[in-house]
Amino acid sequence: MPVTLPWRRPARATAPGAVPAAGAWDRWRGAVAAATAMFCVGTLTAVAPVLHRYPLYGGQALRYALGALVLLAVMRARRLPHLRLGGRELALVVLLAGTGLAAFNAFVVESTRHADPAAVGTVVAAVPVVLALAGPLLERRRPSPRVVLAAGVVAAGAAVAAGFGGGSPLGLLLAAGALGCEVAFSLLAVPLLPRLGAVRVAAYTTVAAVPLLLAMGYAADGPAALRVPAVAEAAALGYLALVVTAFAFFCWYDALHRLGADRAGLFSGFLPAGAVVAGLLLGTGTPAVAELAGTAIVAAGLALGLRGR
Repeated sequence: MPVTLPWRRPARATAPGAVPAAGAWDRWRGAVAAATAMFCVGTLTAVAPVLHRYPLYGGQALRYALGALVLLAVMRARRLPHLRLGGRELALVVLLAGTGLAAFNAFVVESTRHADPAAVGTVVAAVPVVLALAGPLLERRRPSPRVVLAAGVVAAGAAVAAGFGGGSPLGLLLAAGALGCEVAFSLLAVPLLPRLGAVRVAAYTTVAAVPLLLAMGYAADGPAALRVPAVAEAAALGYLALVVTAFAFFCWYDALHRLGADRAGLFSGFLPAGAVVAGLLLGTGTPAVAELAGTAIVAAGLALGLRGR
């Protein structure tokens, strides 16, 4: 008797640039990769306080430089040859690095100057909704009503976990810029993944982000943008480079190729879970009732969005 597996879809023709049809095992693997990536990125908030005294953009440039070295070493170990990028691919890589990495950091920092961090987090929590709508349109198919509904539930859960804050219109506008950059981090990678693969996309993007962040750092802090980090700062930068950049970026792009932007976007709701667990392990915070309630709502949205037809 045949067994119906989760996320089994009827076969369909794929449009240019679309995510190819995948079996149930690929979708399970994509789900694990997406959850792992977002969980790792969520731990950033527990590690970031160590770097409060280090110049922001210079620190991010070091983080991505170290992450790029790790990813390039992985390419070498796996014997993945470098591919010559066409003009369109090169433009997408530079645009991806400029928006999803460099500009995202700038928008987040500037938005927190004019709005409560919780308000910024609430705006960025709308990422699953935007990806649920824009991802399928990019693949030339209609958005799934179930996934759109689930994305709304996940976004609501993430907003509850982050807390509803306040701020000026300028702060919320800058937060919307961060939201756009976070969406670009996924959507701009979709056309690159079929030929380049997850490792190359992550490596080339982080390489391209380094000079952009160095330029931003020099504009903001001058020669003081870079200095020798203290021991704790070096450990934090190493963690960000290895786990939050190299490992998480690879996992995310691997999941994006297997699940599509709409379903992968649902796993953005794992960000608060990573922050809560990391805070507990490092002793920098304990989960509040809102965070636990938000995590439960996120789990319900994931269950809804990942159910097979």
